[in-house]
Amino acid sequence: MQIGSLIRRAALHYGSAPCLAEGERVLSFREFDTLTDRLGNALMASGFAPGDRVGVLLPNGVDCLVVYYALAKSGLVRVALNVRETLDNHAFKLRDSLSRGVIHNLTAAADIARLGVERSIGQAELLALAASGADAPCAVDRALDAPYRLGYTGGTTGRSKAVTLTTRGELAELSAFLADLTPDLRRGETFLHAAPIAHASGAFFLPSLTRGLRSLVMPKFDPAEFVALAARERCEHTFLVPTMLAMALEAPGIEEAEFALRSISYGASPIAPALLKRAEKRFGRIFAQTYGQAESPMVITCLKPEDHDRVGSCGRPFTIVDVAVVDEQDRPLPPGERGEIVCRGPQTMAYYWNNPEATAQAFRNGWLHTGDIGYMDCDGFFYLVDRKNDLLISGGYNVYPREVEDVLLACDGVIEAAVIGLPDEKWGERVYAVVSGRPGLDAERVMAHARDKLASYKRPKGIEIWPELPKTSANKILRRAVRDHVVAALKENASAGKESA
Repeated sequence: MQIGSLIRRAALHYGSAPCLAEGERVLSFREFDTLTDRLGNALMASGFAPGDRVGVLLPNGVDCLVVYYALAKSGLVRVALNVRETLDNHAFKLRDSLSRGVIHNLTAAADIARLGVERSIGQAELLALAASGADAPCAVDRALDAPYRLGYTGGTTGRSKAVTLTTRGELAELSAFLADLTPDLRRGETFLHAAPIAHASGAFFLPSLTRGLRSLVMPKFDPAEFVALAARERCEHTFLVPTMLAMALEAPGIEEAEFALRSISYGASPIAPALLKRAEKRFGRIFAQTYGQAESPMVITCLKPEDHDRVGSCGRPFTIVDVAVVDEQDRPLPPGERGEIVCRGPQTMAYYWNNPEATAQAFRNGWLHTGDIGYMDCDGFFYLVDRKNDLLISGGYNVYPREVEDVLLACDGVIEAAVIGLPDEKWGERVYAVVSGRPGLDAERVMAHARDKLASYKRPKGIEIWPELPKTSANKILRRAVRDHVVAALKENASAGKESA
């Protein structure tokens, strides 16, 4: 099975029904099939060869998805670039992936030159290629385990690595969604893509296409616009990361809006119980969590709406995935004991691109090691505690930042929280927190809430209030950036104090 076959089949089954929409622009299933054929044929005729890597630097929209699936049909390997990242990040990924070309919406010649690729296709040339390509089906067969796309890790702990994802993995992810996460997609409904297509939201396009849904794309997430659009267009399904959900719940009009939403999927980072409680109160019990990572995109465990009484759980394994918890010697741990979560299945990456050492480290004993600390209960539900690299040790005690963040997020008025460790001569590390929230939020009130809810060694020794917290291009809070900023400010204050003395 090729990805292009899914598109051709959808064109046959759903014909002139709307497939993809952005504002006033709408493509039917048949038009989407034709346009991806033309562009794929034109790219091949212009000199690209199957297996070439091609970067895609386009905002959320119809053009982005047309390019993605033209590359799929033509045997080219997509390197998705998020427009919210920097030019330096784009250039690194294009260089690291040995991309021959990039399709982009940049206008400044200097910016385009900085990308450093052999072939640069701007929007004007993209439109010309799509118009000039042959109408014949574009159907380059790709081996199931050959590179289909390169996805880069989030970079929350350092330089991103490229994961090599295959057609086999893409089909496995599709099957997992349709079986477990979004089993009730119905022909003629609408899936609202509010999160970046270059990240998690793009994973929901193929399930929507195969079931005959309209994919409605927001060029950029805005909480108030999301609320208005979801209500006006009577959208039945969407995907949000927790920070976006928190923003939507604060948006004007959220209480008055009348929604048709039947499912809201969420993932990319854990959700605080307090936020989930508020969200279910407003939208109903329609939330489904997916836990995955770049190396096992979107598919490790799934928490279904009916299981959301298991507070803090990320669910049970997807049908096609094995999941376990192991100790530092990779020995399986019994229910209730914390260790590293590992998984295996057809959805995982094939390898890190040009990085055999990291690949060998990630795949040990046949299992993908996620780097996440968690445990399993006696009913087979898994719980994430935190990332291994984010664990704090204060006074000899393990402190998991996420646990402290969940408590802070339960304080009225707090919308975002990041807990970090700062160097401390006495304790090794001291717990420190930065939060953002509604106007009038008071640090002492947040501290009092923490004193009431947390053991002494887990309590933040200081709390700052910022207008908002730094995030990745996928809206995940960057603890590392928070820590770097706080440490730099403390050093600057210390230097100023010495000079004044």
